[in-house]
Amino acid sequence: MSGPSSKKKQLTGLYPGTFDPVTLGHLDIIKRAVKLVDHLVIGVATNAPKNPVFTLEERAAMVKLEAEKLAAGHATIAVVSFDTLLVKFAAQVGASVIIRGLRAVSDFEYEFQMVAMNQRLNTEIETVFLMADPRHQAISSRLVKEIALLGGDISPFTTAAVAQALTTRCKERHNG
Repeated sequence: MSGPSSKKKQLTGLYPGTFDPVTLGHLDIIKRAVKLVDHLVIGVATNAPKNPVFTLEERAAMVKLEAEKLAAGHATIAVVSFDTLLVKFAAQVGASVIIRGLRAVSDFEYEFQMVAMNQRLNTEIETVFLMADPRHQAISSRLVKEIALLGGDISPFTTAAVAQALTTRCKERHNG
């Protein structure tokens, strides 16, 4: 039945990550994810065990700045930090789909286990994988940070604003 009173349910997706820092690989997944959903929540995880270079607030601000440009004309976006189980957070934000990026077979093995556990915790939330663009397959936040800490050029792996922020932070850590 269609008509003025029938309303299409809005599809909300969740793209979670630590984003320390946000890379061109992350942005590629966001750019493609906004074509698949009506509303994309980008969940910035606290993830203290990863010992982030940037604070949670800094990471969320960087992601928001970079992602808003990509969402225009497609989906609405929200950048939200979280410190809870992923499926619990997905339910809180009304996401029926978790979007994950895959770079390599090693990513798949880890993600495969995560999907199985998440399905056991909440059968209403599906996981969708987007393959990394071949140009971005080697990029990881961990490697970008390592290159920056050793004084290398990170401009091919992230945006100019993020590269500047990371380079500055690495100099502060090195000199401080």
